Amino acid sequence: MRAAIYRSYGPPEVIEVVDMPEPTMTDDKRVLVRVDHASVNPFDLLHRKGYWPTRPSQGLTRPKDHRLGIDVAGTVVAVGKGVTRFRVGDRVFGSCLGSYAQYVCPRQSSLSLMPQNLTFAAAAALPCAAQTALQALRDVAQVKPGDKVLVYGASGGVGHFAVQLARAFGAEVTAVCSTANLAWVGELGADHLFDYTKEDFAATGKRYDLILDAVGKRTFFSCVRALTETGLYITEHPIYPLYHPIQLFIGSVLGRKKPKVHFAQPRASDLEYLRELVEGGQVRPVIERSYPLDQVVEAHRHVESGRTKGKVVLAVQPETESPPNE
Repeated sequence: MRAAIYRSYGPPEVIEVVDMPEPTMTDDKRVLVRVDHASVNPFDLLHRKGYWPTRPSQGLTRPKDHRLGIDVAGTVVAVGKGVTRFRVGDRVFGSCLGSYAQYVCPRQSSLSLMPQNLTFAAAAALPCAAQTALQALRDVAQVKPGDKVLVYGASGGVGHFAVQLARAFGAEVTAVCSTANLAWVGELGADHLFDYTKEDFAATGKRYDLILDAVGKRTFFSCVRALTETGLYITEHPIYPLYHPIQLFIGSVLGRKKPKVHFAQPRASDLEYLRELVEGGQVRPVIERSYPLDQVVEAHRHVESGRTKGKVVLAVQPETESPPNE
């Protein structure tokens, strides 16, 4: 099978597409999936570059595990004896390390049946980004109807899902993005829009119960005056664990305003919840572009630029269906 791997840390050019054996099921609760599409996430970029918290386990000077990719959508072609949730022929989506490959062998607990109204490309865009947004809003912030939620980076992978989910939870949603993205982000259900190239939302005097920095471009300090007295700032910036304790201390001095760092945890129950929202028309993935697997380096370059509109996906199998026009 064809697969994209990396043998050393570094820029997108360290990725190579190679021929390698198909994976085998190592226990009876795994399924063999023919991958149709994968998606490109900041998670993949961090691993490729050698993110410092993962190096003790991943490899100090070079990666021990050469696989790339975490989001997958495809078809089940074989099941282990202990698999009860899927059968051969099921169209599934979910999380599996090494999804930049034509076949993967995930545990059944990391997958769900695909939403019936999505293509493989659109389904591959969901798992990591949508779960990140869902868990930040529902589990960390516990957003409820009437809350004022601001999403910074609302046109990105996590951000565009966060806008839709906050709206589904009954919040009043403010989306912050660039001029070019205001129109389509507004169509996702944002109540208010800020063009960050022209105005700083934190200087307007408006207050929010939650500020979700979906791209890691702000800091708690730059947002604190825009939080309510019990407001919460959430970021996923990978460097934040270094000085998060300092922010917590200063946050305690400022009152009950708090900063938190959030990274998603893959859960089958969350995938199934997202499937229901998608089939109900409350959430939809926006795909900017699909790259063939052989152009994975270009896909990484584009995502690394920080200018993606929604999600970027990889067509892993040759001559697969094209993503819908978003």
